[in-house]
Amino acid sequence: MEYKDYYEILGVKKDAAQDEIKKAYRKLARKYHPDVSKDPDADKKFKEVGEAYEVLKDPEKRAAYDRLGANWQAGQDFQPPPDWDAGFEFSGGGFTAGDAEGFSDFFDLLFGRHAGGGRRTAHTQHHTFRTRGEDQRAKIYIDLEDSYQGSTREIKLQQPVIDPAGRARTEEKTLRVRIPKGIREGQHIRLKGQGSPGLGGGPAGDLLLEVAFNPHRLYKVKGKDVYLDLPVAPWEAALGAKVKVPTPSGIVDLNVPAGSKQGKKLRLKGRGLPSKVPGDFYVVLQIALPPANTEKAKELYRKMQQELDFNPRAGLGV
Repeated sequence: MEYKDYYEILGVKKDAAQDEIKKAYRKLARKYHPDVSKDPDADKKFKEVGEAYEVLKDPEKRAAYDRLGANWQAGQDFQPPPDWDAGFEFSGGGFTAGDAEGFSDFFDLLFGRHAGGGRRTAHTQHHTFRTRGEDQRAKIYIDLEDSYQGSTREIKLQQPVIDPAGRARTEEKTLRVRIPKGIREGQHIRLKGQGSPGLGGGPAGDLLLEVAFNPHRLYKVKGKDVYLDLPVAPWEAALGAKVKVPTPSGIVDLNVPAGSKQGKKLRLKGRGLPSKVPGDFYVVLQIALPPANTEKAKELYRKMQQELDFNPRAGLGV
């Protein structure tokens, strides 16, 4: 996917103030407006300018975009890190051109789920306009064990602000967040009243924290189910054995059936993520070969080679 340098598209420096960005956008939007421009690529350039302004005019999107770093160049193949937007608050705010469908795949990949405006309610009372604040959204990472047990964690968020010079920067804020037992990846924790402040005495919006799991050295999670690759010795797989298995809720004994093959899945029912209907825990057998690093070990392998009628490639016709 092609990287978009929004600063280059608008012709401004990376530390440009917000009013400089607005002026650059207005100038280029007039220049490339399809109704007046004779440039054969006017429509394409007009959309590029609108997309760049959509990001750089919004302190939240601009701060998150800047987090990608200065090492990318326009046109370069690009794939963002999976947690590039973790800890950033987004409230959206609508689109400059009223239609984001014309924006690039690059924009959609970064901001597609952050682009919509928050909920608002308004009414007039004693000639005072009261507006509910926008909901804010942020992505947080928790440990798998937090979901198994439930916990309270301190979460640090980056809150974009505009400084007195009109430049975007970030401020860090810390919240104590209760992690509900059994929460799954992609679900949200709602913090009431922690979003944008309301206008005219209106109530503040909410802060919605989208949950993702930190990578775990042992487990993988799919929905409510949890998976573990479990090494077993060849004789355990061939003859059957009772082995100990680590799970996030404790160590359990597991019977490995005789004749088990590489990749066989064994289910521990109800030992996945907690829920009214809990997920399952799957053990995926990985047959580990002992090293032939001593003369005695090599002799055992030679004996197996001689006595076992075994061709692992027999099914390939070779």
